[in-house]
Amino acid sequence: MAAPVVPADRSAPARAAGDSRQALEAIAPTSAPLAAFAGTRRVPTPVNEPVKGYAPGSPERAALKARLATMAKERIDIPLIIGGKEIHTGEKSQSVMPHDHQHVLADWHRAESKHVGQAIDAAKRAGADWSNWAQEDRAAVFLRAAELLTTSWRQTINAATMLGQSKTAFQAEIDSACELIDFWRFNPYYAQELHAEQPLSNNTMWNQMDYRPLEGFVYAVTPFNFTSIAGNLPTAPALMGNTVLWKPAATAMLSAYYLMKLLEEAGLPPGVINLVPGDAAQISKVALTHRDLAGVHFTGSTVVFNTMWETIGSDMSRYASYPRIVGETGGKDFIVAHASADVQALAVAIVRGGFEYQGQKCSAASRVYVPKSLWPAVKERVVGMMEELKVGDVTDFRNFMGAVIDRKAFDRLSGYVDDAKKNAKVLAGGKVDDKHGYFVHPTLVETMEPSYRLLCEEIFGPLVTVHVYADAKWEETLRIVDQTSPYALTGAVFANDRRAVREAMMALRNAAGNFYVNDKPTGAVVGQQPFGGARGSGTNDKAGSKLNLVRWVSARAVKETFAPPTDYRYPFMDEK
Repeated sequence: MAAPVVPADRSAPARAAGDSRQALEAIAPTSAPLAAFAGTRRVPTPVNEPVKGYAPGSPERAALKARLATMAKERIDIPLIIGGKEIHTGEKSQSVMPHDHQHVLADWHRAESKHVGQAIDAAKRAGADWSNWAQEDRAAVFLRAAELLTTSWRQTINAATMLGQSKTAFQAEIDSACELIDFWRFNPYYAQELHAEQPLSNNTMWNQMDYRPLEGFVYAVTPFNFTSIAGNLPTAPALMGNTVLWKPAATAMLSAYYLMKLLEEAGLPPGVINLVPGDAAQISKVALTHRDLAGVHFTGSTVVFNTMWETIGSDMSRYASYPRIVGETGGKDFIVAHASADVQALAVAIVRGGFEYQGQKCSAASRVYVPKSLWPAVKERVVGMMEELKVGDVTDFRNFMGAVIDRKAFDRLSGYVDDAKKNAKVLAGGKVDDKHGYFVHPTLVETMEPSYRLLCEEIFGPLVTVHVYADAKWEETLRIVDQTSPYALTGAVFANDRRAVREAMMALRNAAGNFYVNDKPTGAVVGQQPFGGARGSGTNDKAGSKLNLVRWVSARAVKETFAPPTDYRYPFMDEK
């Protein structure tokens, strides 16, 4: 059962959450092991972090503006961090602003194969100690990290996400602040619940479940589009006692580096998480074929995840144990509207669900199915809102959208826009501009062909394609929605007719791991809508829930008998 979601109480510092292992050792007798800490400790009941508004005149707006200005003037050097040590390889790449691609924010050092081996060795050394910490002590590190992010680190992480990944202030706030804070508060709570799940015992025996970390290291590969995911993928396994090799996306190095520094300040011991940026293929070649690979925590493309799975499966005899493979991959997320849908709510869902963060969310709506009777009114409202959307530099808070992440994304999306102009009907948008930044303006496409490629292929950009269907073909349209895409991440139905809602929920039961009724298919909240999809969208291990944490432990059942038998014979063996 999820914890209650209530506003956080900021009136008192979370000193208990910030207790470090060193502090606990200091108060314990010198001869006593740390495991002898008396009493049953419980982590604080988690609450969802309130989203700050950044309205004109607000203190958070002033603080964020100041940090943006300072960070934009900096050009920092980002090393590898292995076993707590910074390593400067001399092989560098640059982090630039997507909305001002001539502006370099950082130079980051690229790992070579030997550094991957060093990181694995560092993880092994750290694991000998970290795996034996009490769960509450590991939780304290991440609870403190959450509090640091809530307070002194909030604007640094938000500003890094805005400048390096071209997110608006609101999109950064809900991601790099609130969602990551929630991960670091709720995961310890769910871990505590998991450890409390114990088998039955009686007066003759005591049965216990030992939730051990996996043997070996976990390889965490994180995407550019969510700083919260970049923070969660290495720390969720670490919370459960594992040590981690973390390869962040090259296009999100600025925020990844600051996250690593935040975790160090929170008391994360050296080597528990090792930051190893660089060429994905080169790093994976070493990590995925290493004997001690215990698991993969991945968010990214389906093609890359499939390749990882093939590599691991090609020679299972090389591993000490079967690696856990956890991944959230692609999506072709939908909105399907019934004739009873609220027109204005549907239009807003299309605009927000399709165009926020330039459509670069795994959950972004890119295909929409609208009945013919509603389409004129829906189209008018959507186009009207799109004409008001401003696109540009995210440090100008009047802009609704920034730039897409890099040149590769810009070129790919430009190709889709050209295709729509030739083979469908562009109702609004269609403008692309890469002179100063990688800007792809929000684009609305209409097609009468349900198999048109923009309705079938993952776009990952601000292009929404609408298929208008005959009102009488509701059930047929539901089948089309279900069968069109190999993905099954998110989807939404808009209807005021309850029968239509029920029909959609059943017909699309396997089409989305996160399903929304009369709401856009984006914006999952930790503790409220655990996130993940199936089919071609991943293993559906639900980040932000106990289901994900279960994947990072290897349970051991322990039976202790209080009065063991002393005679091998059983009663049935007697002659009479």
